[in-house]
Amino acid sequence: MNTIGYFEIQSSEIEREIKFYQNVFSWNFIKEEYVPIPYYRIETGGINGGLLQRPVKTPPAGSGTNAFTCSIQVENFDQTAEKIIENGGQVALEKFAIPKRCWQGYFLDLDQNVFGIFEANENAA
Repeated sequence: MNTIGYFEIQSSEIEREIKFYQNVFSWNFIKEEYVPIPYYRIETGGINGGLLQRPVKTPPAGSGTNAFTCSIQVENFDQTAEKIIENGGQVALEKFAIPKRCWQGYFLDLDQNVFGIFEANENAA
């Protein structure tokens, strides 16, 4: 029972992040009306999450990650990485192989949140 069942992304510009994640992963965002802060439920087709207004200033670049980092499984690493860059994201850690398992890499969204993507591939080397 100790599995991840929900995730949250903080944002200093909610509409910008919604557009980014919709363009890259085709996620659906639903505004929650009865929550006391700006909050959107995220439907991914798998594990669901939320997007909320960042309660404090965005940490400066180079601060490292102070949270769990989620990785999204994608069909094609290179095509998804290209979409991320086209939509203003940045590479945080270049694509690398986890031998005989997958291709993995990490990126920054428009609010400097770190997330990973991976493509399962038993031929990764």
